Amino acid sequence: MTDEAPTAARPQAPVELAITFLYYRDLPRAIAFYEEVMGFTLAIDQGWSKIYRIAGSAHVGLVDETRGMHRAADTKPVQLCIRVPDVDAWHAWAAANGVAGLTAPKDSTALGIRAFVFDDPEGYQIEVQTALASA
Repeated sequence: MTDEAPTAARPQAPVELAITFLYYRDLPRAIAFYEEVMGFTLAIDQGWSKIYRIAGSAHVGLVDETRGMHRAADTKPVQLCIRVPDVDAWHAWAAANGVAGLTAPKDSTALGIRAFVFDDPEGYQIEVQTALASA
């Protein structure tokens, strides 16, 4: 951005969807995980890029690193967070599916959430959280 005044106004039409793209070495394994464990629905199939609806207009895109704009990396400084009504039920589901890196659910009064984390097949961390009831 520059200090100069913009020459055009921001379009007023609302954003239609939000997609966070993650890059994978083994796309079929990631697809199976997000469909079978996470239960996300395929919204857009672009062949080497699969876009799954998480909720509302929020989506996650799984990309074959050999075709996408970026490459998969061992360090994953990205966390996918989903808010659910019953974090403990999700924890039981994650445990039953043997996900990697599963932590116990913990309350954070500072953040007003109860949450746990686990890793997807290539190490992206997923946080599942529920809002704590107000006192």
